[in-house]
This record gives sequence, structure tokens and C-alpha cells, in this order.
Amino acid sequence: MHSCGNWKTTGRFVVAALGLCAAVAHGGQPQPAGTAAEALALCEQADQLSSAERWAVLARGLARAEEAVRVNPQDAVAHFAVFCNLGKRLELERHGAGLFAMLGALRRVQREIDIALALAPDYPAALAAKGEMRIELPRLLGGDLQEGERLLRRAVALDPDDPRMRLMLANVLRISGERDQALAHAAIAMGILERAGSARELADARGLVASLR
Repeated sequence: MHSCGNWKTTGRFVVAALGLCAAVAHGGQPQPAGTAAEALALCEQADQLSSAERWAVLARGLARAEEAVRVNPQDAVAHFAVFCNLGKRLELERHGAGLFAMLGALRRVQREIDIALALAPDYPAALAAKGEMRIELPRLLGGDLQEGERLLRRAVALDPDDPRMRLMLANVLRISGERDQALAHAAIAMGILERAGSARELADARGLVASLR
């Protein structure tokens, strides 16, 4: 049975969920603009850097995201940008920060994604990110496999052309024993990535498809 993660892996949701920061331009997503768009770009850019460089870029990204929230507290993308930059910083800190510091940062990450969804309930990337977070966190910190799956299904229904979200859902369905559904979503994601995707993403999709056949 899947246990919804453990404390040592509470930052793992960042890796998959925050890959969605680059997905906000897809058809079903709110369109980022101005400072919020810059904050999301910095969050995405951090993935290509060394750990030392990443910290500085994420600090800039978080500052820009917080500025965007101050200018327009009703901007769902700005709150998602706070989630993105703060969440990735949490991933960097999780091996060195104390338990209480981690819990405080995690609560803020959760709050920001909740605000984004309160402002834009049909925001696919935010739905998927929250779904992945619910799947990876331990139950005591809000982990819930079924709720995570529900959120991911909703995200995919709203933005069926996003391969990242389909792969996230496929992985959850595999864990739940629904291999046929998992294979269907993984195969669709692989087809999308074959047309327009990075070599790394395509390799991941092909690996998942092969494991499900």
C-alpha cells in the first residue's frame, strides 16, 4: 500500500510538480504576465544550474513572485510562482534545515497553492502540483493518495495536451494497480513528447510505457 511518502521525501513533490511551472502557457492555463511571468521563468531557469547558482536564482524568483502578489493579490499565477520558487528552495534545504523550519516552509508552500486554486479553481498546473504534493507527503502532513489522484485526473481533463501531467497521473495509476489506464495515459504523453519534448522527458515516458506493457 502506498503510504503517501515519509518525512525524508517531503520535498520530492517539488521535482515533478514544479516541472509544471513551465506549463503555464498551455491552452488551459492562466497566462502569466509581467513580474509573475519573470518569477516563473526564474524558477524554471534554476533547474539548469548548479546548487550554489540555483539558490541565488530562486531567491530572485521568490522576490519577484512576492512582488507580483503585493501588486495584485488576486493573481493566481503570482501565487503559483511563489509556490514554485519557494518549493524548489525547500527541496534544496531539506537535507540541512531543521524539522520546524521545514514545516514552516512547507505550510507556506501549501498555503500558496491553495490560494492559487481558490483564485483559479480550473488552473491545471496548480491542480496537478497540489495533487502530486498530496501523493508525496506523509499522511500527517496532508498526504492523501486518492485525493491526489482526483486532482491529477481533473488537471488532465482540463489540459489533455500536457504530457507532464499525464505522466504524473500514469505513475499514480500504476501505484494504484490500474495498469491499463496508466499505460493509456503514458502512451498519450509519449506521443506528445515525440512531437515536441525534451530527450529526457521522452526517455522517461518511454521507460514508463515499457514498464507497463
